[in-house]
Amino acid sequence: MSNAWEHHTSSGSPREFLVSVELYISNAAGATLRKPLTSRKKADKHDPAVEDLKLREKSSFNWLSLQKGLSGSGHWRSATCRLSEEGERCLLNVYVDESILYQTIYIHLLNQTDIRQTDNSLFYRKDCLGIFSIAGQRWTPSNTVEPLYMQFANADTCSTWQALLKSYAIPEIYGRWFFPMDGGSYRMWRQVELTVIQGRNLGLARQSLDNRKPDDNDSADTDLSCEIHLNDILCSRTTMKRALGSPDWHESFVFPGLPPFENLDIVVWKEKKLSKPSVIGNTRISLGHFRRGDTVEGWYPVLQTGGVGTDVQFGELRLKIRVDEEIILPYSSYAALMKACNSRSFLDWMSDLESRLRLKSIASHLMSIAVATNVVIEQVQKYASREVENSTTSHQTLFRGNTTLTKTIELCMTWYGKAFLEASIGNVLRRLCAEKVAIEVDPMRSGKSTRDVERNVEQLIYWCREFWNQIYSVRAECPNEMRMLFKTIRKLVERRYRPDPTTVDTHDHLPWQSVSAFCFLRFIVPAILHPHLFGLSPGLPSLPVQRSLTLIAKVIQSLANLNATVQKETFMRGVQDFLKDSLPAMVDYLVVVSTPLDENHSTYSDESNRHDRLNVVNGLRQRTNNMTVLDRESVPILPHLLDIPKHLAIITSAVIRSSRDLNARSQTRDSTDLAVEEFCAKCFEVEEEALFRVSQLATKLATEHHRPPVQEVTLDGCASEVLVDLPRSSMTETMSTVVSTTARPPRRRRLSRPSTAPSPTSSNSPNRHQLFFGEAAITSRTLTRTVPDTQTWNVQNNRSLHLKAPSTDSFPSLGIREHPVSDHILTDPPEDPGKRRKGLLRGILRR
Repeated sequence: MSNAWEHHTSSGSPREFLVSVELYISNAAGATLRKPLTSRKKADKHDPAVEDLKLREKSSFNWLSLQKGLSGSGHWRSATCRLSEEGERCLLNVYVDESILYQTIYIHLLNQTDIRQTDNSLFYRKDCLGIFSIAGQRWTPSNTVEPLYMQFANADTCSTWQALLKSYAIPEIYGRWFFPMDGGSYRMWRQVELTVIQGRNLGLARQSLDNRKPDDNDSADTDLSCEIHLNDILCSRTTMKRALGSPDWHESFVFPGLPPFENLDIVVWKEKKLSKPSVIGNTRISLGHFRRGDTVEGWYPVLQTGGVGTDVQFGELRLKIRVDEEIILPYSSYAALMKACNSRSFLDWMSDLESRLRLKSIASHLMSIAVATNVVIEQVQKYASREVENSTTSHQTLFRGNTTLTKTIELCMTWYGKAFLEASIGNVLRRLCAEKVAIEVDPMRSGKSTRDVERNVEQLIYWCREFWNQIYSVRAECPNEMRMLFKTIRKLVERRYRPDPTTVDTHDHLPWQSVSAFCFLRFIVPAILHPHLFGLSPGLPSLPVQRSLTLIAKVIQSLANLNATVQKETFMRGVQDFLKDSLPAMVDYLVVVSTPLDENHSTYSDESNRHDRLNVVNGLRQRTNNMTVLDRESVPILPHLLDIPKHLAIITSAVIRSSRDLNARSQTRDSTDLAVEEFCAKCFEVEEEALFRVSQLATKLATEHHRPPVQEVTLDGCASEVLVDLPRSSMTETMSTVVSTTARPPRRRRLSRPSTAPSPTSSNSPNRHQLFFGEAAITSRTLTRTVPDTQTWNVQNNRSLHLKAPSTDSFPSLGIREHPVSDHILTDPPEDPGKRRKGLLRGILRR
């Protein structure tokens, strides 16, 4: 087999890329490094530059200031990363203090799933990447075995380097024998979505619940938090909540681009003043047995191992979990489906698929395809024009309902406006949360004297002014995509509701109110009310702070409505002067955000960063031009890290699952029904292609390992092919997951793809794991099942040695690595949960 890596690097001279980052260094790793250099020169107290620096440091409230208990486990340090090609290798050298080599990682030996964006809750920092490597894949002067965490200057730089690093890593591709031009049969993608909703009876043994005595004082001094571990690696954490009653978290986490699933663990910690943190218990969920594509919500027991090897329940966690695992074909296999997507507006598909198939989860994927084809703004503008012209609602309720248009513009604002939202309210909001500001101006709620209420009104006005001044100061940073949408809305309303001079209500402010109906009512104000849902703060604020944010949101929304006089609550009348004074500035704000910029306007204020980004983009373009199809498509597309085949695969699976009972629903056979039926037909064609490729690979593997040939099985009138040694429970699960009935004429269909959620009876079978995850699963470092050594080395000896594995079908030989993989890394027994508390990254080093 030819080495794809040689083909990639032979087309040009070696490339080199540099970037400055903040590097996380644990105490263990930092013990071998010298301390950061500090200047001995004392700064002048009256130096304006020093005063300005102190002011900026005081006003820059990051997430770290909102949490406690993170000190003493490590520190962040400025570093420089240099990615360079050395012949057939790609090395990432990390330097601290500009010259000290801290670590070298062999990127060409990593899987793409080893390079993942870090959840914000892990360090309470944004724009961080984690690189997970083991011995033989890196060099380090210290004896510590831990991931490498880097924080980039901004989201754009983080995305750019994520794509660059993944272009040198190994994608999870299977079946390169059959489709050499495509580079393989298919690739895999996995994701876990988790929401920790609440807990109950945490810390109380189940047998003692009936006889317990309430101890409110003990619970009031105890804080609870959860740590989320995937495959024994710490990935995220919840915020601290009081143990009194049932703690509510309502915190969501998304983990995309994962390696093969093992276990999801939620470890519940208890912290009390003047005592060490301790583990209450652990909730373990086997992701290998979890049904794919379905959202499951329920109460899960928190267990702690007892003295005699039994588990004792110490409360429950209410969790919502969704596990996705998709087979992704080459883009050419989706040509017919892509043509169907482009035949109509993606908003029409969103509306029709939701109404006919009750699909609400694919809106973001349809929009991602529209973003990639650069038709989002144009199609939203046309859809908005059609909806406003055909609207029969009053101007007072215009854009107030949850329609396809309003939901799509919300998606657009979330997609394009993250940085704008952060600049508008991020620092001010986190400062209010950090200071635990509690405002109450309702005398019936507070029960305080009139003077105290007046003082609270003054405090409310102060914080409203703080929020508004910051919002107004960054109006020029509104993204051009949002400006174009806002301009379209304003022009449509001006044309639809022209002022009538003969009437008293001339609707003079209606065009501006229509802009604020999106910019504030559906974007900025909801972010003030629920900052944790928009990534502005970790977790739900406390109840007093939530009340303060609610009052501020009411005032800002009244200002956005250009309403300074009418206040429903009498206790809110104290802010009318602030509203009247701010009205002219609000009109100016709405004018600016609804006026598009010139096409020649540059969005990069720092030319050096722009040059570095262009250098990376050009290097990526040169590399991907020489790659095979699946290798090239596995590299996410900048600037939004899009993966179009992945989105099409997710849409296909969702449509097939939702079309099971399509026949049972009443159909009018109108143009919409026909369009949806044709769309389903294209999805089934893609699924059949996926089944063919999987069956082809399974048959070859069965032949190579002397397995019995495939046999025909009939289930629900469909002809299928399965391996005779495939467990019946897995076959039933597979059939119930993918095979569906539609209004289309009956046809002979193959069995669905091999089950991604094997039954417990077959989960420990090495042959089954090899069958469904390729030959590389035999020696994969993520494999935890026992494989005979003779089988492993026989496979290695039958293949030519490659320093850089182009796919999972040709893995790097252990014999040519600079540092052989240590046996204890793969066979080390599970660590005691009680020991994971040591250090910030407790438990994160487990592979």
